[in-house]
Amino acid sequence: MIELTGHSLTIDQLMKICVDQESVTISEKSMRDVQNSRLAVEDIVSNSKTVYGINTGFGKFSDVIIHEEDVEELQLNLIRSHACGVGESFPELVSRTMMVLRLNALLKGFSGVRPEVVEILKELINKQVHPVIPQQGSLGASGDLAPLAHLALVLIGEGKVYGEDDQPADSKYVLNAKSIQPVTLKAKEGLALINGTQAMTAMGILNYMEAEQLAYDSEWIAALSMEGLGGIIDAFHPDMHKARGYKQQEQVAARMSNWLKGSELVTRQGDKRVQDAYSIRCIPQVHGATWQTLDYVKEKLEIEMNAATDNPLIFDEGESVISGGNFHGQPIALAMDFLKIAVAELANISERRIERLVNPQLNDLPPFLSPKPGLQSGAMIMQYAAASLVSENKTLAHPASVDSIPSSANQEDHVSMGTIAARHCGGIIQNTRRVLAIECICALQAVDYKGPEKSSSKLQSQWNKVRHIVPSITHDRVFSEDIETVHNALNPLSDSRFGKIACYI
Repeated sequence: MIELTGHSLTIDQLMKICVDQESVTISEKSMRDVQNSRLAVEDIVSNSKTVYGINTGFGKFSDVIIHEEDVEELQLNLIRSHACGVGESFPELVSRTMMVLRLNALLKGFSGVRPEVVEILKELINKQVHPVIPQQGSLGASGDLAPLAHLALVLIGEGKVYGEDDQPADSKYVLNAKSIQPVTLKAKEGLALINGTQAMTAMGILNYMEAEQLAYDSEWIAALSMEGLGGIIDAFHPDMHKARGYKQQEQVAARMSNWLKGSELVTRQGDKRVQDAYSIRCIPQVHGATWQTLDYVKEKLEIEMNAATDNPLIFDEGESVISGGNFHGQPIALAMDFLKIAVAELANISERRIERLVNPQLNDLPPFLSPKPGLQSGAMIMQYAAASLVSENKTLAHPASVDSIPSSANQEDHVSMGTIAARHCGGIIQNTRRVLAIECICALQAVDYKGPEKSSSKLQSQWNKVRHIVPSITHDRVFSEDIETVHNALNPLSDSRFGKIACYI
């Protein structure tokens, strides 16, 4: 069981809660902070003080005063009217992550909700009741209003949740079956639930976890390509990378050298040629730059997952209630746009290595790695597929954050589009994993021709793992199935992941 405080949640803890389904508990201090901020809200309502979001309308309606007897209806109307999400639903894992992040934010004690609201969120998480949340409809400022409204619907016994068969089910029936009592939202509670960046941040964290593993996997797959092509290992000499000064570049070079240690298939400078093409020679420089991006993105996510992102925020036990813009998703929008480009580059350089593996003018291997060139096409169209995915990534990599559009009668005149950035980043990650799966299949086949027994001991281990699920190409077959098999095996969030790779060398 993991204790939530609102201040100390880590990515590793979040993965244990969301992927491993660990339960959560709430710290006593955090619950006291929640209670104190709630008392401040109740004082504002009982004394008819005018404070945005507590007894006023929302957005352009912020100047409309709401009477005390209408405050509960205001919150109910807010949730229902803002539940405008459309399109396919987020995966259940994203939904669970959103709930954990929303609960953690409320526990900071700046939001003014009652303990009953945080308790039902905790109960939903621990009993694995996950809202069905459409992916599209968020502008990423004023928070992820539409997605979070669909989450909030479940707390009041409305909306849909994932049933036992993973199909949408009416929440009121599932809550009843799980003995969970819906809440009636009081002043400010609806706004506190939907003002936030939890959709883009949830997707962003899961993107980061997949991208990090992808970056590690790209290295041993590139090392197999090096062996298949007789690449020159001198390019990874530590002095070369120390001379430039980027620690991530040095680390990639060190890991590449370690993967290739003892290999009889790589060459030295001048053995066959003086230097390799950039897609081989510049692996540390290109992959290292992606690692720099990953470090930046992780830093922003770790801040955001413990941030207070609703509005207004309550300080000094109600002495100060401040309206601001912490719900604006710009930090995560830029991070996701940056991650999109960085992951797309892993695909770009991988596809160039695939071309070198299948093009007989660029290697000493059978044309297209075919067992019977001409009669059998071998990996010819696998390179086509990789090229298609890389091209699609270039479209998805266009930054969403530069495409602000005004809303709410121009009151909300600059928005982040951070959730779009996070969703597109997820698409790029899936595409890139498939490109790397194709490189893996081609590199393995090249090593088959060169002699797997000459491979390094670490790469022989990887060769055995993949060959256990994808056989050598002895004749043409439906390679789509092989690509998907390796793609699933490389996914750290997939049940079919073929064991943890010993990446931290």
